[in-house]
Amino acid sequence: MSNTLVETLTSTEAARICGVSFRTVIRWIERGDLQGYRLPGRGDYRVTAAELLRFMRAHGMPEPDDAPGVPKRILVVDDEPAMASAIKRVVVRAGFETIIASDGFLAGSMLHTFRPHLMTLDIRMPVIDGFGVLRVLRDHPPPFSLKVLVVSGETEDRLRQALALGAHGVLAKPFENEHLLEAIARIFGDGLPPGRGGRSKGR
Repeated sequence: MSNTLVETLTSTEAARICGVSFRTVIRWIERGDLQGYRLPGRGDYRVTAAELLRFMRAHGMPEPDDAPGVPKRILVVDDEPAMASAIKRVVVRAGFETIIASDGFLAGSMLHTFRPHLMTLDIRMPVIDGFGVLRVLRDHPPPFSLKVLVVSGETEDRLRQALALGAHGVLAKPFENEHLLEAIARIFGDGLPPGRGGRSKGR
């Protein structure tokens, strides 16, 4: 989890994240439903991002992608267990919440329950291959923001085809772990620090 979990929010900021008025947030705090505190002298309320996230989850409130303390989620789609586990280890160390789907069909069923911010996608898979997944996403986009990073040992022409079908980035196998994190950072447009580790073997 990132350091944003210790971030403190004003009642107005907490209200914006929850989609309510700041007076509602103050009532939650005063009733003891939401743990907060008042600043000495000024009397303004503050609540930690971690406590707000706990409260939202306890009450079934949707978590906006930009809410402090909410880690980005990555769905790793690869039918090779060793490769899927290697990708997961790297991104989990970088602070991402991560699950694995072993084929394109399973990935489709996980999309709407896990709601990933990014999917790493292999091309050569049984049942539904990576191109099939990209076509489904193009024709029936999910009701949330989803980026796709194709991670595959396919030829350059096939990787370019993945981009043409809507992938936001491609990474050829085998790759260095830091190159995976750099590719993710480019897609998210943030300064994700490069990871460490050896070369990952892939098809």
